[in-house]
Order: sequence, then structure tokens, then C-alpha cells
Amino acid sequence: MRLKSIVLASISGALLASGALQAEEGDAVRGESLAWSCMGCHAVESARNSYPSYRVPMLGGQNELYLYQSLVAYREGQREHATMQAQVRSLSDQDLRDLAAYFAGDDD
Repeated sequence: MRLKSIVLASISGALLASGALQAEEGDAVRGESLAWSCMGCHAVESARNSYPSYRVPMLGGQNELYLYQSLVAYREGQREHATMQAQVRSLSDQDLRDLAAYFAGDDD
């Protein structure tokens, strides 16, 4: 078991060093330029969804990974909300990372 862990750690280290396993990061500056259409709902204090009626969540300061995974789930149809699905349908993974980075760093 210990040998298996050492081998996996060595392989992971080699892949990281080569760049093959490097995590892609979001660009908050680019995310801000993409976020203009999000602001109509998610930046309005006390905004409510019309039907069913619920408070629209404020996104600023949320966890970046959570935001990214939520956006992917909307895009892939795993999370249902027609407006959100339409908003993210044409966005790339990098676009979603950038949006998540922007909102995670924006705690206003």
C-alpha cells in the first residue's frame, strides 16, 4: 500500500512538473468583463426570481470551485434553471473559470 502511494505521488509529481496535470486558473479581470449579464440579477440586493419565487443569490465572495462547478452543471443540464442554462450554454470552461474567479474575489 505504501509503495503504491509513493509510485502515485511520483507520477503525479512528474506530470505536474511537465505541465500535463497543471490546474487551469480563472482570470478575475477577464471574468469581470464576462460578468456584465450576470449583474442584472446577481448584483441586485433583494432580487427575487419571478417563478418560483425565491431570493436570487448574491455571488460575490462565494467559493471559486463551487461557483465553477455550479456553472458547469447549468451548462451541462445537470442543474435546472432555464435562464442560467441559456446564459452559460455558449461559454467555454475557461470562461466559467474566469467568471468564478471574478465572483469569488468580489465580496461586495
